[in-house]
Amino acid sequence: MAKHIFVTGGVASSLGKGLTASSLGRLLKARGLRVVMQKLDPYINVDPGTMNPFEHGEVFVTEDGSETDLDLGHYERFIDVNLKKNSSVTTGSIYSAVIARERRGDYLGKTVQVIPHVTDEIKSRITALATDDVDVVITEVGGTVGDIEILPFLEAIRQFRKDVGRDNVCYIHLTLVPGIGPHGEQKTKPTQHSVTELRSRGIQPDVIVCRSGEVVSDSLKSKISMLCDVPKDAVISVHDVANIYELPLLLHKEGLDGYIINLLHFDNVGMELNLGPWMDLVARSSSLTETVRIGIIGKYINLPDAYLSVVEALRHGGIHHGVAIELEWIQAEEVSPMLAESMLGHLGGIVIPGGFGERGIEGKIAAAGFAREAGVPCLGLCLGLQTMVIDVARNLAGLEHAHSREFRLDTPHPVIDMMEEQRGVTNMGGTMRLGAYVARLKPGTRVAGAYGETIVSERHRHRFEVNSRYRKRLEEVGLVCSGESPDGSLVEFVELAEHPFWVGTQAHPEFKSRPDRPHPLFRDFIGASVAHQAKAGKELG
Repeated sequence: MAKHIFVTGGVASSLGKGLTASSLGRLLKARGLRVVMQKLDPYINVDPGTMNPFEHGEVFVTEDGSETDLDLGHYERFIDVNLKKNSSVTTGSIYSAVIARERRGDYLGKTVQVIPHVTDEIKSRITALATDDVDVVITEVGGTVGDIEILPFLEAIRQFRKDVGRDNVCYIHLTLVPGIGPHGEQKTKPTQHSVTELRSRGIQPDVIVCRSGEVVSDSLKSKISMLCDVPKDAVISVHDVANIYELPLLLHKEGLDGYIINLLHFDNVGMELNLGPWMDLVARSSSLTETVRIGIIGKYINLPDAYLSVVEALRHGGIHHGVAIELEWIQAEEVSPMLAESMLGHLGGIVIPGGFGERGIEGKIAAAGFAREAGVPCLGLCLGLQTMVIDVARNLAGLEHAHSREFRLDTPHPVIDMMEEQRGVTNMGGTMRLGAYVARLKPGTRVAGAYGETIVSERHRHRFEVNSRYRKRLEEVGLVCSGESPDGSLVEFVELAEHPFWVGTQAHPEFKSRPDRPHPLFRDFIGASVAHQAKAGKELG
């Protein structure tokens, strides 16, 4: 029978519940346990797919095409498991399911209520992950204890221990220990109040994780232990670290995984801890002395979390090549052909990430054109590929005013267009190509060389495609369509043969990158960027 760990948070949001849960997942997996993770989000949106990136940050896409919270990206990167739709649960999806059942008459005329109908639906989503091939389900409860939206989730996980047995459930509560005053004196009162609020909902935490700027002292641990009724060994200090991949090692040093192993009575699983590979990764990523400058030409740069997986994939490529990534966030709206040299000329490489909407599109096209002409390595992701195609159409193929019909319905040359069968669909999610799709790569191309194979699968999130009517014209002027859908109808990758690295993909390869296994495109892009920076005489470090 699978064991369940629930992670809640108090005092303030953004304390790092997702990273804490992910790090614990890595530790348990290093002990030979089979781990799966889940996020319960209290917002009423069915999923974050239609939410503004400034509101919610990145939308992470799973293999099966679910648009989810960015914490699922942390889960996948730390435990190295491809999660599915059932790892993302929202209030909106819960209520949608309950109302659909009520409309079908499944409740046989009963009054539909939060208890038991909503809480039962939440519990069914948790139970669904506890399959025969899973030893541990780690469920993060989004939001903060005390929020009105979180109450049904807290009630559901309270009931869950009664349903599956006390020895099969562990509650971890993450809370803030702030440093106040000129000497940064650490205060336990916020933790006490947060635990009191949680206990008022019927949940006594088994473990308290204390987030703080500095290490929480033994005396404060003793105080929290006494006032919150948990053993001192179950009070875990997690201070700020420069490298998030250090967190599993920090939690292990604090004894979190060992305590939970004993609490949940894991008796029949090999408990030999193998953290060697992760320690090597942390050592490499913490000892980078040289840097490469990478510019991200984005629309949402005021909230870097909108590009979280891109940033992490770049870091993974940097770790592989032994260089730190020095990011420059460049507002796409400010880039123009006239200013491109002064804004971008000092960079080792350029990334043009995905996005929606017209704002900044001309700046992205200008950046793609500058990288093409100046020989600067450039990686285009989703919309990035489309802007690269528009640049080639306008400036090499002579297709004046070429554009995407997403932004210019009256363009004379819609080199980017929506697939015919999708036009007229009004459901915002109904026209999306979401999740994993297979692509066939052209042998001998840079993309095929990066992957080391010619059949690959990548995750997608977009509506518009390269217009096949213009493909021949674009190829005649040097654009290499280096990857396509298995039936040849859709362009999946493009590149320029004579360029050091000018590659675009219609997919989002950043979602599949891992800290110890960088995605091939990001790996080779960083390698090309390091070489370009060195060749151009720019100082590393």
